[in-house]
Amino acid sequence: MSIHATEIRIATFNVSMEAENYLPKGQRGNQQVLIDRLADGKEPQIQAIARIIQLTRPDVIFLTEFDYIESPAQGVEAFLQNYLAVSQLGAAPIDYPYYFYAEVNTGQPSPFDLNRDGQSTGVGADAWGFGFYPGQYGMLLLSRYPILKDEVRTFRQFKWQDMPGHLTTVQADGSPWYEDAAWQQFPLSSKSHWDVPLTIDGKRLHVFASHPTPPVFDGPENRNGKRNHDEIRFWVDYISGEQGHYIYDDSGLAGGFDSQAPFVVLGDLNASTVEGDAIAAGIQSLLQHPRIQDPQPGSRGAAEHSPDNPFAAQHTAVWRMRADYVLPSKAGIQVLSSGVFWPAADEADYSLVKKRETSSDHRLVWVDMRLK
Repeated sequence: MSIHATEIRIATFNVSMEAENYLPKGQRGNQQVLIDRLADGKEPQIQAIARIIQLTRPDVIFLTEFDYIESPAQGVEAFLQNYLAVSQLGAAPIDYPYYFYAEVNTGQPSPFDLNRDGQSTGVGADAWGFGFYPGQYGMLLLSRYPILKDEVRTFRQFKWQDMPGHLTTVQADGSPWYEDAAWQQFPLSSKSHWDVPLTIDGKRLHVFASHPTPPVFDGPENRNGKRNHDEIRFWVDYISGEQGHYIYDDSGLAGGFDSQAPFVVLGDLNASTVEGDAIAAGIQSLLQHPRIQDPQPGSRGAAEHSPDNPFAAQHTAVWRMRADYVLPSKAGIQVLSSGVFWPAADEADYSLVKKRETSSDHRLVWVDMRLK
């Protein structure tokens, strides 16, 4: 909770709210499934997610796996009005007057056989980002502070081939995994990359938000692992001066982040330096970047969930890994405290995280900070 004007709480939360979660195994959803549940106001999983947000009360929160629904009234605004603005089991309602919500690459059909299974289906692994309909696994930024929407930069259409030194995916015989026509069109972002500037009591803060692909669900070619690495590396280059010269946004503006304004890199990055299947060099280069500070938040619940794991206290996902990050810049930001919403079995609201289906397989991660 904000204490005074320049002290803020920023969070990230993979809410696992894509429509497929509501359907029997083997069925594929569409946006209407989530639209109906957002309109209802009584969906137990979404009520639990809303209660977690109401209890932790971030000033700015980035949600992943929240389907992109073109009509805000049916998507983000329905969530704000029917869930966050309504007390969940006695928690105080919370209001976010500003939000940013845009298209993502998940579920966007390609005409190519991207996973080389002999079929070009246009969905699933043959979409530009894994998904079975456009907008699945989307992204949403909510803020109590104004968003400078005219200055937002999105990088959904940036081509992977345009990143110097990108990791190359090849077949067993050494030939390129992706056919040339597909590679010419292939976006780096599995969802998108956003640079969203906020104005907070006269101070400027940039939010760098993304949700790289899980580095699994592929084969020995490790195409998803390499994409995950390069999606994370994008932010390393973006904040590294001339190193990000090659970057261009969806409006055609070239170059990386050329400001000394404070920023926060956040999202479900699907990578850890010590666990999981990601190419560790990607996330390590971000965590060790000279402009970044890493608060390393933790929780009793995570430690209890994996009692024999030396890294357990910092886990942010039930499948036992630190996957979700809030990483403030060193310039302009003083970290005050940090944490993960993961109650232990003897703590209040443990029921919100006891089962995966109750809320999410990820936990909300927050950092309290003071803008200098």
